[in-house]
Amino acid sequence: MTASETTAPETRPLMAARTFPPDFLWGTATAAYQIEGAAREGGRTPSIWDTFSHTPGKVFEGHTGDVAVDHYHRYPEDIRLMSELGLGAYRFSVSWSRVQPTGRGPAVQKGLDFYRRLVDELLAAGIEPALTLYHWDLPQELEDAGGWPERATAGRFAEYAGFVADALGDRVKLWTTLNEPWCSAFLGYGSGVHAPGRTDPVAALRAAHHLNLAHGLAVQALRAALPGDALVAVSLNLHEVRPLTPSAEDRDAARRIDAVGNRIWLGPMLEGAYPQDLFADTAHLTDWSFVHDGDAAAIHRPLDRLALNYYTPTVVSHVPNGGQKPQDDGHGNSEHSPWPGADEVAFHRAPGERTAMGWPVDPNALYDLLTRTAARHPALPLIVSENGAAYEDETGPDGTVHDPERAAYVHAHLDAVHRAIVDGVDVRGYFLWSLLDNFEWAYGYAKRFGVIHVDHDTLERTPKSSARWYGAVARTGELRAPGAA
Repeated sequence: MTASETTAPETRPLMAARTFPPDFLWGTATAAYQIEGAAREGGRTPSIWDTFSHTPGKVFEGHTGDVAVDHYHRYPEDIRLMSELGLGAYRFSVSWSRVQPTGRGPAVQKGLDFYRRLVDELLAAGIEPALTLYHWDLPQELEDAGGWPERATAGRFAEYAGFVADALGDRVKLWTTLNEPWCSAFLGYGSGVHAPGRTDPVAALRAAHHLNLAHGLAVQALRAALPGDALVAVSLNLHEVRPLTPSAEDRDAARRIDAVGNRIWLGPMLEGAYPQDLFADTAHLTDWSFVHDGDAAAIHRPLDRLALNYYTPTVVSHVPNGGQKPQDDGHGNSEHSPWPGADEVAFHRAPGERTAMGWPVDPNALYDLLTRTAARHPALPLIVSENGAAYEDETGPDGTVHDPERAAYVHAHLDAVHRAIVDGVDVRGYFLWSLLDNFEWAYGYAKRFGVIHVDHDTLERTPKSSARWYGAVARTGELRAPGAA
C-alpha cells in the first residue's frame, strides 16, 4: 500500500450502531510519570524523566512531572470518575523508582502499598486493573550505570518485575512488560528528544536489544510468580508504514522503517530471531556482538496478548544520501535521527485533517495495522492499548468542555476496530489515551489528550463531552456516532 492508497471502509450508515463482543474490554490508559506526581514521597528516587524534565531546554517551558496531576493523592477521585463513566478497565504503569528506588535492592513497601491501594479501589469499583511494568521511567541510578545500552539493566528489570508480581499477582490479571520500547530506545538514545536525551545510534540499537531481553526475562519472572490464569503482554507502537509512491526505492524505504520500527521487536519476541535485513541495514554502525548466545531463546517467550498503540500512519520515501529530505516523522525535532540504518529515508505527513500534535487522522491505517498483524500472528489475540488525540480544548462559560473533534476521532478509530473484528481479527479490548490531561513528555502540559479536563493550576477534574460519549459506548458495548440517539 502507498500513501495515495487507503483501505476503503465498509459502506455502512454513519449513525448505525456497531455492537462489540460482550466480553470486550473497554478502558482508558495513563502512565506513572505523567500523572502521579509525589516525586519525592514514599522513598521514590529520581527517574530519567525527573532528570530530563529538570534539564533546561528539554521540556516545553520547563514543565516537570513533580506534581503532574497529583494522581498519587487524588486516585480515589479519578477512580470515582471512571466508575461514573462506566469504564470497565484501567491501564496504568508502575513507577520503577517508587517500588525499587535506584533500581537496586529490595522493594519498598510504601511504594508497593500505593499500588495495592490503587488496585484494591479499582476492584471495589468494578474496574479491571491492567498493569504496565515500564512506561519509560528508568531509575536515574541505572542510567548513570549505563542505562538500557548496558546488558545488566535487563536483569535489573526482571528482578523488579518479580517484586511487583509478588505484591499484586493475586489481584491483577492483565500484565504488560514494556510500553513502546521503540520510544525508549530510539527517542531516548537516538534522537534525544526523550529521556535520557542521548544521541548515539549504536547505543540506541544496544538499548533496543536489551529492552527485548528485559521483556523476555520479565515474562519468565512473571510466569514464575503469577497465577496460571494471568495474562502477559507487551505493548508496541508498531508503525503502519506506507511508501510515498509505488517505486521500488520508496518501497525499500518502507522496508527499512518496518525493520527498525516494527520487526526489531516482533522478530525476537514472537518469532525467535532478528530480521536479517535489519542486520544488513545497520552493518555500518555495529556488528551486533552485544547479542549473546541464548538471547533469542530468552526473548522468545509465549505471550497471551499483543497490545498495539496507534495514533497516525508513517509515510516515507527514498532520498539519495546528501539530498534534501523532510524529517516530518511526528516524533519531535532533533538534528539526530531515531532511525538508525535509514539515512536515505525521508518522512512525510499525509494530507488531510490533523490533531493538535500535527498528526494526520487516518483510522483506516489502524484497520490495516490490526489486519496485517493478525495475518502474521493469527493465534495471538490483540488489544488496542493506546489510541487517542490531542486537541485545543477550551472550557466554556458554564464550566463544561465540549470536544467534538476528539469524539469523532475515537468514533472513527473504534469503527476501524469493529471492522477488523467483523473481518475475523481477534481484538479483545480498547484503551483510550488518555484518562486525564497530563504531562505530555517533552510537550509538558501544552498538549491535552485526556477525556477528563484538568485545570493545571487547581487540578480540578472536569469530564469532557467525549468522556460522556465514550462512557456510554463502554457501558453498552454499542458504538454510536456522537450525537446519535
